[in-house]
Parts: sequence; structure tokens; C-alpha cells
Amino acid sequence: MKSATAITEVYGDGQKFIAVAVEYDTEIDTSKLSVSSFEVEGRTVTRVYANTRAATADRGTDGTYVIVELSADDEGALLWGGVGSGGGAPGTAQPSASAGPSASTASTSSPYVIPGPQVGSTGGPATIRAAKGVVTQVGTVTASGGTGYAGGEAKVGTSRTVNLIVDDFEQFTYKDSKTGRSLPYSLYIPKGYDRSKSYPLVLFMHDASLITTTVRATLVQGLGAVCWASPEDQAKRPAFVLAPQYPEVVVGDDYKPTALFDTTVDLVRSLTAEYSIDTDRLYSTGQSMGAMMTVGLNIKYPDLFAASWVVAGQWPSAQAAPLAEKNLWVTVSQGDTKAYPGENAIMAVIEKAGTKVSRAVWDGQSSATEFAADVKAMAAKGTTVNYASFKKGSTLAGGLANAHGVEHNSTWPIAYTIEGIREWIFARRKTG
Repeated sequence: MKSATAITEVYGDGQKFIAVAVEYDTEIDTSKLSVSSFEVEGRTVTRVYANTRAATADRGTDGTYVIVELSADDEGALLWGGVGSGGGAPGTAQPSASAGPSASTASTSSPYVIPGPQVGSTGGPATIRAAKGVVTQVGTVTASGGTGYAGGEAKVGTSRTVNLIVDDFEQFTYKDSKTGRSLPYSLYIPKGYDRSKSYPLVLFMHDASLITTTVRATLVQGLGAVCWASPEDQAKRPAFVLAPQYPEVVVGDDYKPTALFDTTVDLVRSLTAEYSIDTDRLYSTGQSMGAMMTVGLNIKYPDLFAASWVVAGQWPSAQAAPLAEKNLWVTVSQGDTKAYPGENAIMAVIEKAGTKVSRAVWDGQSSATEFAADVKAMAAKGTTVNYASFKKGSTLAGGLANAHGVEHNSTWPIAYTIEGIREWIFARRKTG
């Protein structure tokens, strides 16, 4: 063994340490490897195979790296945050108790914990634990040429880290001459970007529990930003992905945005001027505070976005009339005591204006296949507004029996796993 590389991946409840890539000085025969060949201190080994690079794969291939996959459900897997106390920013980030299906819906034990650091409205460092592991080869490893490396007590610690998808984003700071504010952000630029082509852009805005000066925090907290930049999504829908990192609560209970609300729009427009981005295919989405911003931006700037995905957010219905002309997909939990009635009030306003709204109640514990069928059935109705609510208790681990859970933060770890909604969003184009 020459070295070891930690590999991380982002799940609904945050970034996790999910594999170790062990580098050898010769090509390894993947067919001779087994789960019992390696141990990683404090972790559960689930798969072992060879590869030509330090990356996970669906199947092994002879190469100089041995990939030791680890259980994402291990207690030591989660790198993002841990748990902090407090209820987040006023009204915009209620406490939660669910990690979402992509993290096997592990619940917390207190009614006042949220899966992420509570850093206050002035900003601060987010808690992102480094991925570190010690791996031991305990069984024989066979080289492609037939030479065997006997197992023993030799150990090697990880010395570098590969963060799947997260490392594909670049970090910048936008200085807005109009508002005088600076806004740090992460940007995914499509691989093989070609200025002769035109690309869509999706803007993701995080919730108020993530107020921090750590610019990559929004990438590792959950799936809201990275799901659009996955290799699978980009292969089908190449796009820029923009993820601002807000150092303050931009929209609170008073619905009076700070200057960063307009700075966000200025940032989007600056990127459309810098890159070959199709202004008829700009999309917005966000969770909690970010969902509120999504609604508010569509009201103030009705001609900016071609479609938007609102996840667990609300806005005063008295201002909602411009939304009647927008392409919207809304997901919210029926147990969310603020966002659910708030969205119901918005739907009533736009329906009164003549907009047809498709409604459906989904089970938050559905499989990917079941969610795909749910999306297909709703999209088939051909309406410009789709309103999918998760039935009460279904976004929580243990369902309604999980009485301490608050169904707000438990919404987006599930919502952003639903690939069909992303497909629907990208199929919309601004007209007129």
C-alpha cells in the first residue's frame, strides 16, 4: 500500500465519508478482492473492488487503486455539522428530526436540534469535519500478474480527500456596485463548457440555519445545490449551478429582504454577461429561507426566471398575484405549520386569478420509482403550477410516531432526491 484517499459524497442530511481508495504500486486483480480483505477503523466495509483511479464505481476493474466502500449509515460517516441547539433564524428555519431517505432517515433525539451548525445572523465558520480514516489490509490482495500481497497489521491513514461533485464547484466573491454588498458563491461550470453553445443556469438558495461565512457550506449541507451538478444530471441536462453563501438572514418573518436579495439578482445577471448562459432558461430554487427568496424574487422580478422550485417556504399571499403567470413546482410537508398554510393561501390567490394548479399528496417515504411515477402523473396534467405536499408525518423517520419531529427541515432532504422535478424544471423556457 502506497497511500490512501478519503472519498466523500453528499446525501440528504449532508456530506458523508463513504469510501477509501488505497493505492498500490501495481495493478490489482479486482476479481480476487472481497469485503473481508480490508478493515477501516470504526467503520463498516460494504464493498471492495479495484479501479484505475481514486473513485467509486458501479463495477470493479483491474487498476492500481482498491476502493473500500463504507456504510453511509455508520455513526462516524456524517461530516456535516453534527447537531447544534436552537431553532435557527426567526420563523425561517424550524427544527427538524429527519435526515431524509438518501441517508436512511436516521432521526435525532431532541425536539430542538437541526442537522447543521447554528452560527447566528452575523455569520461564522460552519462545522465541516475532515474525512479521515485508517485502513488495514487484513486479507491477501492479488496483483493482475498473480503476485499475492499477504494480509497483515500494516495500516495506512488517509492523506488526501476527494469530495464527489463538491470539488467540481469553484468559489468566487461577487462585489455588487449597485448595492455595495459582497456575496460569496460557489459555481458549477459544465464540463467541456463551449462558448459557442448556450446553457441554462439554476440558482439554489439555502435555508437560514446555514448562515455562515464558510463558502462551501451550502454544497455539503444537503442536496439542494449538488443534485443539479451530478454526472447523471449533467449528462442529460448540462447547466451552470449557482449556490450563493449568505452571511446573514436575507428574509425573515417580516418579509423585508436585506440588500443581498437584490444582490442575488445582480449576481445572476453578471454571470449571464460573463458566460454563454441562456437568459430564457434561468431557474431558481431554495429551501426554507431560500424558498421564501425564490417566491419573493419571482414576485419582484417576474420576467427573470423561466421556472422555479419552492421547497418548504411561503410569502404573504396578498403579494402573490404575479405568481399566477409563473411556472412553479411547490413541495411542502403538510405537517409544516408555517409553509403549508402559507402555500395554500398562495395557491388560492393564483387560482382566483385563473391559474390551473395540479395538486397531489405524496408519501415522503416513497421509493425513487414511486416518486418518478408521482411526478409523471402530475406533469401529465400540463399545468404551469404543480403543488405536491407530503402527507403529515411521512417525511419524518418513524412517521407520526416520531412526535418530536418538526416537518420543515425534514422536507428538503427528501424533495431534492426527486429527479423528475428537476427534469420538469429544465423543460420550461421563458416565453414572450
